[in-house]
Order: sequence, then C-alpha cells, then structure tokens
Amino acid sequence: MTCKSLFAAAAAIFVVTTATLAQEAAETAASGVTLELNKLEKSDKGCRAYVVVTNTTSTTYDAYKLDLVMFQTDGVIGRRFALDLAPVRPDKRTVKLFDLDGTVCEDIGNFLVNDVMDCRTDAGPAEGCLPGLNVKSLTKAGISK
Repeated sequence: MTCKSLFAAAAAIFVVTTATLAQEAAETAASGVTLELNKLEKSDKGCRAYVVVTNTTSTTYDAYKLDLVMFQTDGVIGRRFALDLAPVRPDKRTVKLFDLDGTVCEDIGNFLVNDVMDCRTDAGPAEGCLPGLNVKSLTKAGISK
C-alpha cells in the first residue's frame, strides 16, 4: 500500500468517525424534554402563548412545573409565573397554551426558565430536569434557561 492510499484510507476513516460523533452529539442534545415557544397571538385578555412540549425519553413526568420569567423588549422583567406542563408523556409531543393577561405580545422580549419547581415521576422526585430541558423559540421572543 502506498502512502497516498494510506492517507486516503485514514482521511475516509476520519470523515466517517467525525460524522458519527456529530450525529451522536446531536441525538444526545435532542434527548430529554424540549420546550418550544411556538406562537404568540393577541387574545381578548392580552397575549396567548403556545408551547410545544416534546419528551424524547421513555419517562412519564407526573409533575413538570417551571418557574418562568418574562422580560419585556426593553430588558425589564415584566412578570414571573409558574407554568405547569404535566403530564409529560414518554415519546410524545404535546401543545400547551397559557394566557398572559394584560400583556401585549409585541412587548414580550424573551422568557427565562428560571428553575424547575416540581419534577416527579411515579417513582418520586426526578433528577436532572433543568439540565435535561432543551429550549427553543420559533417566535420573535426568545427563550433561554
């Protein structure tokens, strides 16, 4: 085998290994519970938020309550509230909505998942709920943790 052939074989192995590791990293990052801020719309009382909750695990969460902080577009905290997502079923995608009474949708800058207030399975309190929570937004308002 020539040096050129060895180099080509090593390069091919490197490319395959890198692609496999990247795919595994993406799958690991996507596992857990994902909270997607999907839509904000005007309602009679203020602003209605739609969130998509996706659980890619085999775990059922009987309780999954978040401590959320809403920041206005100027960066000032607008309000703090609890958002109950339970039940969060395994391998399931669910849409939840909540109303922000007295809030104009255009005034919402972003949301912060400040903490997970309650996270339980039928076996009791669950560990790693905040680190295992992924967040993303499809709206002009962001979401972070």
